[in-house]
Amino acid sequence: METELVKYKALVDKLPQLKKEIAKVIVGQEEVLDELIITLLAGGHCLLEGVPGLAKTLMVKTLSEVMELSFKRIQFTPDLMPGDIIGTEILEEDYSTGKKFFQFSQGPIFANMVLADEINRTPPKTQAALLEAMQEKKVTYGGKNYALPDPFLIIATQNPIEQSGTYPLPEAQLDRFLLYIKLGYPSEQEELEVLEKTTGSYQPKIEQKISAEEILALQKLTREVHLDSSLLHYITRLVRATRLENTSIPEVKNYVEWGAGTRAGQALILCAKARALLKGRFAVVPEDIHYLVFPVLRHRISLHFKAEAEQLDTDFIIQKLVEQVPIHAK
Repeated sequence: METELVKYKALVDKLPQLKKEIAKVIVGQEEVLDELIITLLAGGHCLLEGVPGLAKTLMVKTLSEVMELSFKRIQFTPDLMPGDIIGTEILEEDYSTGKKFFQFSQGPIFANMVLADEINRTPPKTQAALLEAMQEKKVTYGGKNYALPDPFLIIATQNPIEQSGTYPLPEAQLDRFLLYIKLGYPSEQEELEVLEKTTGSYQPKIEQKISAEEILALQKLTREVHLDSSLLHYITRLVRATRLENTSIPEVKNYVEWGAGTRAGQALILCAKARALLKGRFAVVPEDIHYLVFPVLRHRISLHFKAEAEQLDTDFIIQKLVEQVPIHAK
């Protein structure tokens, strides 16, 4: 038992080293990096929203490099087809017999970490091919199943300021993303550091700190992190308080059209456990829940037109939940 604990501790101790290594390339954005690592530990996928020029691609690519994971980037465009993502069959010839046959050629989805850039720029048919792969962790083509690599993480990005010519993801599809991460502008000091490093001769050397096998072990360990029954009940009350039929919160009654489903509670539990592990703990604390309730719930609550008219977003509703739902039941 003691040997197992030492092994687990050594694994968990590698997580801060990951962040330290990434910091050689990415300045600041610690919360976003935490949330990306949490998504990986929890075995889910995430939606990353931010304006152009905030190094989203570089961040994800660097994350894959320090984790010894294969990385692919797919630029979503209006003319992108499902076959451009999952792959297609190519006619081959056996030169020894002269016989021709079809061979499946894997698409860019066959990587440990896939950056789906500007997912809202491609039509629903192509979006569906990606989302099916996310859910099933396999690709079906010509009646055959092709397993995707393990671990498997999709990070989809969308641009919040260009909405013309886009195909917004339906709410049911958004729900398949474990977290909805918002990437903001850097602070003045961070921006100064970025400008200095990227316009000079600075060339950081990235060291690989963790293997795919170790990530799989950490994903298994994440599910074993302790969650007290009182916090389990608290998460249940938070999620149920987003629904009109279960809530007593005035802001929910006034502005929410429909609330979060059961998947939101599952996501909040897994992500809270992953954050506890990231912080070197083997038990969830209320801070973990409060930290993650925003990226877990912000895409799982649909607002009434009245909220739009008053320029309110789902983060406003979530803040009211945190303020008004008690941690301990009365």
